[in-house]
Parts: sequence; structure tokens; C-alpha cells
Amino acid sequence: MAGSGEEAATAAVVQNKKVVLRRHVTGFPTEDDMEITVGTTEQRVPAGLTAVLIKNLYLSCDPWMRGRMSKHDDGANPVSASDFVIGEAMVNYGVGKVIDSTHPEFIAGDLVWGMSGWEEYTLVTQPESLHKINHADLPLSYYTGILGMPGLTAYAGFTQVARPNKGDFVFVSAASGAVGQVVGQLAKIAGCYVVGSAGSDEKVSLLKTKFGYDDAFNYKSEIDLSAALKRCLPDGIDIYFDNVGGTTLDAALLHMRHGGRVAVCGMISQYNLEERDGLRNLFCIIPKSIRVEGFNVSRFFHLYARFEEEMAGYIKDRKVAVVEDVVEGIESAPAALIGLFSGKNVGKQLVAIARA
Repeated sequence: MAGSGEEAATAAVVQNKKVVLRRHVTGFPTEDDMEITVGTTEQRVPAGLTAVLIKNLYLSCDPWMRGRMSKHDDGANPVSASDFVIGEAMVNYGVGKVIDSTHPEFIAGDLVWGMSGWEEYTLVTQPESLHKINHADLPLSYYTGILGMPGLTAYAGFTQVARPNKGDFVFVSAASGAVGQVVGQLAKIAGCYVVGSAGSDEKVSLLKTKFGYDDAFNYKSEIDLSAALKRCLPDGIDIYFDNVGGTTLDAALLHMRHGGRVAVCGMISQYNLEERDGLRNLFCIIPKSIRVEGFNVSRFFHLYARFEEEMAGYIKDRKVAVVEDVVEGIESAPAALIGLFSGKNVGKQLVAIARA
């Protein structure tokens, strides 16, 4: 709980570096659209406020942040979240340690993950959005990825939206990323045949050797995506887990089997375009009775406790592997985020900014 009396009156003031948005973005973002500012913060929750003060340890880099970097009319933001405020710390999921709390469910020393600022210290005024970390014996960084929002996205999207059956033929795009690497491994656990696409030969090798994909291809070196899918999945696709949209989604629709399911998780190929690609093959969904469903992970946080225990068990039993791309220091965060949109990261991209 927060300090009181003389202890509270002498609470330390420390430096607080932040990543802030300099201007709203049109087209492809650059590092120059962000900057590092330096302020200060007290090491306590202000009197009269129910909140939690977090020392951030790891910050997550995720493609959905791009939607919040532009200026939108009301209701027009594709990620269903408010635009970032120029000059204020950007926001995303992270892992942190509680420094001070006036909320009854958190005490100093607790390790938590949840929505936080892209800064060294964050005052969380909605502590109900935080989750206590129950498996601190595993790397805390995992709670930015496989045990955090991306992992829950993969789990909910695959089990609740795609609804796999043993023997299904599954295709995953952006398959080596934070979500894709988990989807593919869950599909193998479920007894499916799994094919992934990625943007480099290194990532394709990773899919086959580390994540257990049955087959994979480098979409950047394929002249014809439809032909690549036909080669890798000659009997068609029962489940397409879509992380990219655009031409890959269009090609996948041609190869869906009757009763197939398309779980639309993300469309990273479209986020930076002023005029987004159209789809030519939507006609396939009628005769093939294809179900196409978009989803947001916010629908599924009620599953988190079950998911955490199940996924932690898979990790400890070595049924799933984890690959992370970690950069050091908050100053590295802008470049790490921008790198997502050219596929520079290999595995889950995150920023390490402090030790517990």
C-alpha cells in the first residue's frame, strides 16, 4: 500500500524516460515520428488516487500500435482504440514491478503485466487492467508474448474462432511472429497439418525446425502465392489464421475447403497504406460455406487464467518453443517498432528496459 506520514512526504523523485509521438503519421511511420523525452516521477501514488505505480521491465512491440499513430475521425480507427496523444507517452502492453499501490489487490513487489506506458515508470489509474504474474519461474519477458496478449490472441483465435478439428489443414501467415509461432504450435498439439508463410528463408527454416510446422514458404520469393499454397496444401485449407490480409488473404480464399474457417487476426500488409488493397476472391465464401470472422483479443480476457496455466504447462513440458527478438534500452523502442513493418524481427519483438 502507499506510504503515509513522513515516509510519504519524502518519497523519492526519479528520472522517467518516455517514448512520445511527435506527430500523427500518414503512410509508413519512421523513427523520427517518435522521440525520447525525459521527465521525473515520484515513487508513490498521489494521495487520494486509487492506482498502481509500475516500474516497467519489458515493453512489447506490436503491429496494432500503428493504428493509434494516425489521426482518425471518431470511430474510424481500425484497431478500435483511441489515437495516441502527441507529446504523451505511447501505450502498449508491458511487464512491470509494482513500486507503490493504493489498490487492495496489489502490493509493492508484485510482478504484473498489462497496458502500460512506453516509459520507465507508469502510474496505472485502471489497475483492473493489470494481471499478476503467476509463473515468475519462467522468463518474465514471456508475458509480453507467449504468456501475454499475443499468446492469448493466438489461443483464443485458434481455439474459439477457428475451432480446430483433428486432421484439419491449417495455414498461418506471418507464422514466425509473436502470434503466428503460437498458433502453429497449438495446431500441432491439436493434431492438425500446419503450413506457414514468412518473409525470409531464415524464418522459414525456423518454422520447420523450431516450431514444428509441416511445411512453410517465403512469400517474398514466391511469384504466385496461389501456386505456393497449392504446392504446400494440395488438398486445400480448413483453417486460415490471417495475420496479414491483402493478397495473401485473397489467395487463401481460393484454396479454402468446404466449411473452412478464416480467423482474421491482423492485416499488417495494409496498416501503412492510404488506399488499402481490395479482395477479388470473396465469391468463394458462398459456394464453399466459408466462415470469415474477425476478432479482437479484448473479447477473450475472461479466458486468461485458463490460458496462462495451459500455456505455462506446455512451455514447462517443452511442448512449445519460444523465440524472442529483444533489444536493450528504451531508446531502442522506436526502431524496434518500425522494424516490424519490414519484417526485421525474428520472433516476438520486445524491449528490455530494466531488471526486476
